[in-house]
Amino acid sequence: MVVSIVFGYYVKGVKKAFQVAEIASVSLPIAIGLWVMMYPVLCKVQYEILGRVLRQAGSGKTISISIVLNWILGPALMTGLAWATLPDLPEFRTGVILVGIARCIAMVLIWNELAKGDADYCAILVAINSVLQIILFTPVALFYLKVVSRGKGFHVSSWTVAKSVLLFFGVPLVAGIVTRVILISAFGRRWYQSKFLPFIGPWALIGLLYTIFVMFSIQAHQIVENIEHVVRVAVPLLLYFGAVFFGSLFLCKWLKVPYPLAVTQCFTAASNNFELAIAVAIGSFGIDSKEALAATIGPLIEVPVLLLFVYIVGFFQKKWPVS
Repeated sequence: MVVSIVFGYYVKGVKKAFQVAEIASVSLPIAIGLWVMMYPVLCKVQYEILGRVLRQAGSGKTISISIVLNWILGPALMTGLAWATLPDLPEFRTGVILVGIARCIAMVLIWNELAKGDADYCAILVAINSVLQIILFTPVALFYLKVVSRGKGFHVSSWTVAKSVLLFFGVPLVAGIVTRVILISAFGRRWYQSKFLPFIGPWALIGLLYTIFVMFSIQAHQIVENIEHVVRVAVPLLLYFGAVFFGSLFLCKWLKVPYPLAVTQCFTAASNNFELAIAVAIGSFGIDSKEALAATIGPLIEVPVLLLFVYIVGFFQKKWPVS
């Protein structure tokens, strides 16, 4: 992260080069990084058994817990923390709230993969969040930004939300399904699992590191020149990620949820769709707005924090109760 900030700040033309093309208000190099990062993970999901997984005992409880954490507790907690820590910065507060409302449909797949969570359930929860995001994002955002916060000037179209879901989850999802079906049919399941998956597996981590480098390089000047505001905005975000992740972890432990599934719940609840939050902030308030800057700070805090959580959660595995 430090290297990418130094690179972006001192090497001229870096931001312009990385932002020469955009897709859905997100830099094309970042979009490519997300696709590269997610593709190997989605190739690994056993889509052919998802129906059986959904019919298993306890699947309804798992999905219900995820919906409550993502769409009731998550946005409410982020709004409360934003008001508690940024009472004098309404524009930055709005950007932070947007981050909390946009539920993750992309990077959670790589966090879940790195932390050895349940890949099949993760795919199911991400798919459910994708559908709910199209339905719920606009009314939930209007409620917290206009009713609760009494804000003005906010507007978002359902197409903006749907476009983000289709581009940053739909594209790699379809690619993963098509790849799995074609290669297993052509070469067999044993070859696919023993040869192809190990070959593309490292690209998930490569895509993650590349995405982090590009994000921090693009925002290097914003970070350095607005360091005070960056630090202020980081406070509610750090509190949020820590509270949601470890709150979900201890809830799952109390409910005796199996460890891989608990990991999936924690990262699904703590992750956010920064692509959508940034796109909505730019579309509603402008690319140079404080709201957009706050939304951009979101992933700059989220990515390293959740990467740290990947390593921390491993210490809980040996002490996890057997279900």
